[in-house]
Amino acid sequence: MAGAGGRAPLGLRRCLSSLAPAPRVCVVGSGPAGFYTAQHILKHHGGALVDIYEKLPVPFGLVRFGVAPDHPEVKNVINTFTQTAQSERCAYYGNVTVGRDVTVPELQRAYHAVVLSYGAEDNRVLGIPGENLTGVYSARAFVGWYNGLPENQGLKPDLSCETALILGHGNVALDIARILLSPLQLLRKTDITDSSLAALACSKVKRVWLVGRRGPLQVAFTIKELREMINLPGARAVLDPADFTGLESAVKDAPRSRKRLTELMMKTALEKPVEVPAGAAAPREWGLKFQRSPQAVLPSADGRKARGVRMALTRLEGSGDSAKAVPTGDVEELECGLVLSSIGYRSLPLDPAVPFDSRRGVIPNSSGRVEGVPGLYCSGWVKRGPTGVIITTMNDSFDTAQSVLEDLRGGVLDASPSREGFGLVESILRSRGVRPVSFSDWQKIDAAEVARGKAAGKPREKIVDPAEMLQIIGH
Repeated sequence: MAGAGGRAPLGLRRCLSSLAPAPRVCVVGSGPAGFYTAQHILKHHGGALVDIYEKLPVPFGLVRFGVAPDHPEVKNVINTFTQTAQSERCAYYGNVTVGRDVTVPELQRAYHAVVLSYGAEDNRVLGIPGENLTGVYSARAFVGWYNGLPENQGLKPDLSCETALILGHGNVALDIARILLSPLQLLRKTDITDSSLAALACSKVKRVWLVGRRGPLQVAFTIKELREMINLPGARAVLDPADFTGLESAVKDAPRSRKRLTELMMKTALEKPVEVPAGAAAPREWGLKFQRSPQAVLPSADGRKARGVRMALTRLEGSGDSAKAVPTGDVEELECGLVLSSIGYRSLPLDPAVPFDSRRGVIPNSSGRVEGVPGLYCSGWVKRGPTGVIITTMNDSFDTAQSVLEDLRGGVLDASPSREGFGLVESILRSRGVRPVSFSDWQKIDAAEVARGKAAGKPREKIVDPAEMLQIIGH
């Protein structure tokens, strides 16, 4: 029975529209990129159902495993992510490795749209002799070690030397320097893991150099992190005033944030060190070294351990962010027993069915739409490369989510056939002996961690063994 103009009456239309299958979207990865993508789709599409898959039993990616333990305020986004996960139209499936337990083509058969947001699971290598010696670690592994990332719990870094060298001038480099030099009473109040706290309690490291290929105007860290380092109790900054000669005029035209950052470094370089009273222990110290590029990690006499790094001195060609470091031909050696390479993370290909640009370490895409594969999307670091902070990832993920919504509304994605979503994936996982972890399972792990932390006067004591996590939830 048609109404005026041959259209069904309103009540019947509503009934018919409710029979149309809800679009099912799957997000791979439960870090900020995954959660922000899910949040935007749920908010702007009243009927969409979103499932989030994560290879670990626990969610939140780099918010849990990358943010420094002494930066709890940055982890507050977990509250927003928890609200998203508890939406009646969202489900979380942890302990599922996409590419192994279920393939991307299998997910594409189960969902109208699949978004890959699995981040950067590897680090860039230095590509120099000696980088495999004992005492040389990637920043990614070191951060994972003190933050409880299961795969890095066997790291056992050698902290028996006095001098550590960090290659890189980004926020992660400053985070590591701060953790190495922080007074233990400050770290004890954080969610740093028990085992790394014990190792840091025995650490002999009292001097940390942060080395970069370019100059003060090209550092990648932010003023907040620098100020925190300068104000670190019991540690003093050692900056060479000569490194800042002639920068006053160059900094005049720099953007305000760059200008303030450089001015703070210059002010710190010119400050007189505080006199240490006779008999008092010398303070720990840290400093920035510029225009040096690592050539080789030098081995100890027995050829096993790092004893220093040979650096090529560089000069800058060009100015500002695009300045290039060119070797001058001069070299110098810096003695150290601990070398941490903080030159960036990189994404890895997930599944042979997904195009991947291995040179850039990203999935080729346009506004998050994976090139040549309709219905497949990407967001976060695997989309744009491993740069930026959580807010950058949020905007980037909203951009991808918008592409998904446009394609759903524009009929690019055929949402008419019903897709089974997790119903299909569950039977695949069961046939492969994989049991997913739900969000309420995670909340049991969370409660156990908080209880353990409370007993130790910490916000939480992270469980670092996935088998123990599964035991808590009775898997």
